[in-house]
Amino acid sequence: MKTPIFKDLPMAIRRADFADDFVWGVSTSSYQIEGAATLDGRVPSIWDTFSATPGKVRDGSTGAVACDHYHRWEQDLDLAQSMGLTAYRFSIAWPRIFNGRDATPNAKGLEFYSKLVDGMLARGLQPWCTLYHWDLPQTLQDQGGWASRATIDAFLQYVDVVTRHLGNRVRHWITHNEPWCTAMHGNWDGMHAPGHRSLPLALQVCHHVMVSHGRAVALIRANVPDAQVGIALSLHPVHAASSSAEDQAAVQRHDGLRNRWFLDPLYGRGYPAQVLELVGDDAPHIEAGDMEAIAAPLDFLGVNYYFPEVVRDAPEQYPLRSAIVHPQGRERTAFGWEVAPQGMVELLARIARDYPAGPLYITENGSTYEDRVEADGSINDLQRRDYLIRHLAAMRTAIASGANIRGYFAWSLLDNFEWAEGYLRRFGLTYIDYATQERTLKHSGHWYSAFLHGAHN
Repeated sequence: MKTPIFKDLPMAIRRADFADDFVWGVSTSSYQIEGAATLDGRVPSIWDTFSATPGKVRDGSTGAVACDHYHRWEQDLDLAQSMGLTAYRFSIAWPRIFNGRDATPNAKGLEFYSKLVDGMLARGLQPWCTLYHWDLPQTLQDQGGWASRATIDAFLQYVDVVTRHLGNRVRHWITHNEPWCTAMHGNWDGMHAPGHRSLPLALQVCHHVMVSHGRAVALIRANVPDAQVGIALSLHPVHAASSSAEDQAAVQRHDGLRNRWFLDPLYGRGYPAQVLELVGDDAPHIEAGDMEAIAAPLDFLGVNYYFPEVVRDAPEQYPLRSAIVHPQGRERTAFGWEVAPQGMVELLARIARDYPAGPLYITENGSTYEDRVEADGSINDLQRRDYLIRHLAAMRTAIASGANIRGYFAWSLLDNFEWAEGYLRRFGLTYIDYATQERTLKHSGHWYSAFLHGAHN
C-alpha cells in the first residue's frame, strides 16, 4: 500500500518548528498490547481478574492475547523505527517479574524486557520505561493491594530489580502512569481493576501510590546514576458550566482533587487543604515522612492530556459538591471526549505558572474514532490525523508562550485493549486486525511519519 500524499492538507505544522533535540515518540502499555498472559512465568494481574469477571469489560474481552506484542515486538519496533520516531515509551508488567509471593524475580520476564530494550536501542529508539501502568499482581491485591503499605515495599523491591537489570541501557524512568486512574477508577467509581467503590479506600490507595513514587525516585537514582526520573499524570483544565459564582466555586473544588491533589504534594505543598476539609474523616492516613517522600525532586513531569472537564455546582454530590457536564455543540471523539487543543495550551501554561515543574513531556495524547477499512486495505482516519496536527500546533503555541516542553508521545502506536472498553475503542496510529494480528499503518500514522521525516518542511 502506498504512503498517502498530503497535498490536500495545509502544512501548518512542521518538525522544524521544534528544537532539534525534541523527543518524538509513541506510548504503549504492557497489559494493553503484550498478551501471552500465562507464558514464561507471568502470573495473573488485577486486570486479568477484572476483565475475566462478567460485566466488567464492555465487549467481554480480556488482554490475554491483545496485540500479541510479546511475540511480535520486533515487528512493532520495526514499525516505530520506520515512522521516524526517536523514542518509545513502554511499561513493564510487574506480574512478569514477581509473583507477589516470594522475592525471587522471574528470569524469563527480565529477559523479555532486556531483549525489548536492546531492540529499541538497535533501532535508534530511546527507551522510556514506565514502571507501573496498572497491572498489579493479583496476589498482592489479595493481600490488600495498594491499600496496604506492604505494597509500597513490594513495589520498591520490583523497582530495584528492574532498574538494576535495565539501568545500564535505560535512562528515562516514569514511576507511575496516571495515579488518578489507579486510585479513583480502580477504587472509587469501580470502572477499572480491582473494581471497588469506596472513596476512603481510593484516597488511601492514592496516598500509598504517591508515597511509592517518591520513595522509588531515590532508589532509581541510586541504581541508575544518570537517570531522568518523573511521573505521568492525567491532568485536565477545569471550566465552569456557567458564569455563576456557584459554578465558579465548583471549579476550585473539582480542580482540587482532579489536579492539585497530585501536583501540590509532588511540589512540596501537601494535599490541598480545601479537599482535606471536604473529605473529612475519609482522608487518607498519613505517616511521618510520607509527604516529604512524595515531594522528592523530579527531573521531569509527564503530562497526559486528552480533554478539559466542565463542571457545575452540585451540592448533593459528595465530597466535591460538583458534577461534570457535557455541553452540547462541541466537537467530540467517538469516546465523547471534547476535542480542545487550546486546553493543552491552557493546561501547560497553568503548570508553568503555578509549579516549579522543570522540563515537561506530553507523555500521552490521542483520540479514538470509528475506523473503517477501505476496499484497498487503507484506513483513512482523517479525524485522528487532524486531531494530531491540531494538538502539535497547540504544543508549538505553548512552547512559544514559554512552556518548557521537551517531547511528545502520541497515544498510541497500536490499537489495543482499551481497559473497560475492551477492543471497542481504537486509539492507534496503527490498525490491528485482531483475528490475524496484521498491522496496518493508518493515514494518521503515515502523516506522523511524514512529519517526522520532514516531508512537510
